[in-house]
This record gives sequence, C-alpha cells and structure tokens, in this order.
Amino acid sequence: MRTISDIAEEYEFLEGDERYRLLIELGRDLEEMPGALKTDATLVRGCSAQVWVYPTGDDGKLHFMADSNAAITKGIVALVIAAVQDKPATEVAEMDIDAALAPFDLKNQLSSNRTQGVPNMIALVQEHAARIAAG
Repeated sequence: MRTISDIAEEYEFLEGDERYRLLIELGRDLEEMPGALKTDATLVRGCSAQVWVYPTGDDGKLHFMADSNAAITKGIVALVIAAVQDKPATEVAEMDIDAALAPFDLKNQLSSNRTQGVPNMIALVQEHAARIAAG
C-alpha cells in the first residue's frame, strides 16, 4: 500500500475525474477482505455506502482490512487506511488523521453523501488503536 504522502503528492497534480480515478484505483489496491469478515460488527455506521473495517496486527503495528460496496467510498476508506496502516497503536491513537487527509480536501472534492462516514471511519480506527495502546 502506498503512503498517504505519496498519494497526496500524486493527487495534487490531478484534476476532477482524474482524482476520482485515483480514488477508485486506491480502492482496488486494498488488500482483499474475506466475505466472512463483512459482518454487522465490522460495518462502519453512518456511511451512505456499506463500509467494513477489520483491525488486525499486534501491539507493535496496527493493520486494517477494509472494503466497501461503492468504488469511490472504497477509495476514501483506502485513504484513511493509508494514513494509519502498519503504524504503532500509540502513534495512531494520538494522530490527527483529519490533518493527514486535509490535502485531499474531500469535503469540497466529493459530495457530502460520499464523505459523511469519514469521521466514523476515523473514530473506529482510533478507538481500536487506543484500546491496543492501553494494553
């Protein structure tokens, strides 16, 4: 998976539809999430599309699997995951993920329908990180 800074650098040089294509590509590049993990327990609430996020990893590094039934939304999920993937739980628990996503200006680039679940995705990731960090 590409880093959030690499993705932001590429995104900066794109416009309109090219940005949508990049988000779709990021979603396609997500690690395959087995269907058995797509349950009510892994469903992110408040998203217009169905989004599932499943935490794996250990105390040293967090790892997330994610999926969505909508291509653009899956790309947005990929951005959130790229910001935190394989980082220590203590770092993710204290991280300003909104700031990491700021270069993408998602609220102005996409409809509010597509971005309404982003705060819930971030909260889910950080709550898991905080649990792991607390031991």
